[in-house]
Amino acid sequence: MTFGKSLFALVILAGVAAPAGAFAETASRDLKVEEANRKLVVEFYDRFFNKHDIEAAAVVADDYRQHNPQVPDGKKPLISFFTGFFKDNAQSKAEIVRSAADGDLVWLHVHATNGAGDLGQAIVEHWDVIQAVPKEAANKNTMF
Repeated sequence: MTFGKSLFALVILAGVAAPAGAFAETASRDLKVEEANRKLVVEFYDRFFNKHDIEAAAVVADDYRQHNPQVPDGKKPLISFFTGFFKDNAQSKAEIVRSAADGDLVWLHVHATNGAGDLGQAIVEHWDVIQAVPKEAANKNTMF
């Protein structure tokens, strides 16, 4: 798996739907909501990126914002991309090593591999920090 392809995995997280009330502004943290958000993302990630279950994308918002310049915004482009990706990379996996949540944000530390002989990539940043900034992108979102 190339580094760029493995990074598609984290970009999706911004568009995963959260339980009702998860985005309400409060003075204190609601740990139950944060844990529900974390569990939702972890379950989605495992089903989608490890089991290659495209139906798991049901929890992704139709209009989620993409920050990887190689993929347009929205659920449909995400599903389209990964339908082909999983067909071409049937052994790809994304092991969640650590996860954490704060309000409606969820962080994952992921070890992505593409088969038994692949040492993989350690995905530690949602924003694909090491990628070059392109002149043109498939979406209007910036990487910053």
